[in-house]
Amino acid sequence: MAFQNMSSRFFVFSALFASLRPIGFALFGLPLFAVLIAPFVAEAGVHYSGETFNDLPANWRGFLLDHRGLRMIGASPGSGIPTHVLRQQYLSLAEKLETQAKAKPLTADEAADLGALYVRLNRPAKAIDLLRPAAQAHPTHFRILSNLGTAWQLSGDLAAAERALREAVRVAPAAWKKMEEAQLKLVQSRQREGKNAAAGVDDLFGVAVSRETVKKLPADDVVTVQQLALWLPADGRLLWLLGELANAHGDVRTAASILDGVVGEFALASPEARLNRKQYREAADAVAKLSDAEHAKYRGDIAFKSARPLQREIDLTTLPEIRLDGTNEMPWPVLNETTIEKPFKPNFLKHLKQLDGKKVAITGYMQPLGMEFDVSGFMLLEYPVGCWFCETPEPAGIVFTDLGDGKTVTVRRNRVKVAGVLKLNSTDPEDFLYTITGAKVSDPD
Repeated sequence: MAFQNMSSRFFVFSALFASLRPIGFALFGLPLFAVLIAPFVAEAGVHYSGETFNDLPANWRGFLLDHRGLRMIGASPGSGIPTHVLRQQYLSLAEKLETQAKAKPLTADEAADLGALYVRLNRPAKAIDLLRPAAQAHPTHFRILSNLGTAWQLSGDLAAAERALREAVRVAPAAWKKMEEAQLKLVQSRQREGKNAAAGVDDLFGVAVSRETVKKLPADDVVTVQQLALWLPADGRLLWLLGELANAHGDVRTAASILDGVVGEFALASPEARLNRKQYREAADAVAKLSDAEHAKYRGDIAFKSARPLQREIDLTTLPEIRLDGTNEMPWPVLNETTIEKPFKPNFLKHLKQLDGKKVAITGYMQPLGMEFDVSGFMLLEYPVGCWFCETPEPAGIVFTDLGDGKTVTVRRNRVKVAGVLKLNSTDPEDFLYTITGAKVSDPD
């Protein structure tokens, strides 16, 4: 749905957003999620029949949304941190296949799927135990071999990962062969680096990535690295390479936002990464001061083929039970599933309808409605926006938060938790789809 169907107050403030640079926001979560992803080791490719990819390259914002979601599948919840809804879904899917395996042997495709689920869930030992005998029984099964390579790399055995991935390249279908070769090249490069693995940007193209060398890069450079990053969602260096590609293709604002996340969330200590982040941030701040018309010159030359890279349906059975007398967690994926038929007919998931009028809690980033920093209401977004003019979120990805009773709160840069009563809007095209009333703002649990 286009923004012209949103509220009139939204229109007034969206004009301000076009020129407002929100106090240093990046497109990533901040230190809380650095804790969640700390145990990860870089993965190789993951081939699971339940993950369907749209054509790449995907729009940067949509890519980063799915990229973070995939990271959260493998992130074991810490003290006081609830299990991410996607992790719950993948745990449930793995349990179903495990139960099935007790009744009868899994087929090759089923073994590949369960191995991929173990990989996504950051359980490499279980994946190896399953996939190694499966590879012996099915030596030409592409997905088994590729997922086994992933599992070996998760376990830290890059030599075994290389052997499995060589076999995966050998039997890969034409549609995946080039990507598998890039993946193998990455593993080999990391082997050569040894203890210096965090030293610099990965050399996948045989040329330093910059605006001066962009014409020497392959035409599918962003496609290749986006796919690898979706397979390796906890790999900060691949994300760094994507930031460098964004800058090389003329989008310094995205480059700055990505490197903000690489240095902040992934805690990449490379002096080069930190220097580039500083330079890109200064350039992005200068662009933010330009007029709306001038912004278009800095969108870059990448022709995106999709809004988001992953196609996925929510497994409603994995969602938390709704409580009548307590606060219910409201997952962003449930909100993102809302569709709108013309002229204005929102279709909410049944789970979301059942939350209507109940107390809910959700975490996200504050986006003020104007230039003030002490506000009585604001928009809550799953991820912050670096430039409203260029990164306009979908209406289904915005929750209007109303503190009520003349209360105000100072806009915060970091992620916040909002709790209050949910109100769904199914009749008024000039208002937000979701409003949380009587809202209280606090730090995330």
